[in-house]
Amino acid sequence: MKLDRKEIIKALETITIAGEGKNMVESGAIANVVTFGDEVVIDLVLHTPAMHIKKRAEEDIKKTILEKISTEAKIKINSKVEVSDKPEIKGKAIPGIKNIIAVASGKGGVGKSTVTANLAVSLAKMGFSVGVLDADIYGPSMPIMFDVENEKPISIEVDGKSKMKPIESYEVKMLSIGFFTSPSQAVIWRGPMASKALNQMIFDANWGELDFMLIDLPPGTGDIHLSIMQSLPVTGAVVVSTPQAVALADARKGVAMFLSEAINVPVLGIIENMAYFTPEELPENKYYIFGKEGARNLATDLNVPFLGEVPLIQSIREAGDYGRPAALQTNSIIGSVFETITRNVVQETVNRNEHLPATEAIKITTMAGCSAVKK
Repeated sequence: MKLDRKEIIKALETITIAGEGKNMVESGAIANVVTFGDEVVIDLVLHTPAMHIKKRAEEDIKKTILEKISTEAKIKINSKVEVSDKPEIKGKAIPGIKNIIAVASGKGGVGKSTVTANLAVSLAKMGFSVGVLDADIYGPSMPIMFDVENEKPISIEVDGKSKMKPIESYEVKMLSIGFFTSPSQAVIWRGPMASKALNQMIFDANWGELDFMLIDLPPGTGDIHLSIMQSLPVTGAVVVSTPQAVALADARKGVAMFLSEAINVPVLGIIENMAYFTPEELPENKYYIFGKEGARNLATDLNVPFLGEVPLIQSIREAGDYGRPAALQTNSIIGSVFETITRNVVQETVNRNEHLPATEAIKITTMAGCSAVKK
């Protein structure tokens, strides 16, 4: 059997790399294809150091050749990473903050802020020092979810400079534009003004030593997201979606934004919120109101980790409205759900820091209560 080089190249034109719109051949990722009888050697050039993208690309190449060319083909792939000279959107580090996790969603109304709040308190329960930056300028909800909507940050002097002191609730430090506006006041700002307010909350605050800062981003892929990437070296992103097709289409765009060449932020994984409905009186029953395993399948399709699913339970909504995140409930199903998801987030952060270049000297130093982490 002799393999045809032209047929192989044509088959590879059906594959795209995550975060890129062009196929492998058109984008230049396939640098060379050489055939020797039933053997084919492919030189693959990637422009991102993300391990999961490299692994997915290699798997796609092998699968495509075996399915479309020959099941007996012997395939060798030589992969290398060439980082583009094009400047990436990166920010300056904040001293004392080790890991910055952006929590995003392509679409509004999928429970991103609820997930952020519960991740924060779960991390705090595990012994990590945690901060939350509510970057949803136009719809801040963290003050309500942490029962501190009437609090006001005070100014303190640090090293001769005036700094904001974050509000603390349930051992989580936080700042939000909601602390500086009345509940009935609409924030009618253009992008530059919103970005300036965010920078003040980031750099003019005394965050102290944090193992994790969670950033609750607004929905979509707009100006606020770019401002955050320009301001901070984000360790990784977590994307939240519900299972239905409309939300998944926007979640896919959210993942693509972080993996794009200009931003190049690793995606730690996808969380499926409102995965199924369980009535309190029938705790064993599951009703898939918004579809079944949509976000799980999206994670598989994009070759990013699936971090877990959160059921649609009335107590989660009630806990958020009362200002006491549901993850604080001990010995409960929902507490266990968020603990599992949080452990997965921590593990993916450890994996990211071990295998990818750090935006700064990123190390997790506090491992209390997290058996998922290698010590």
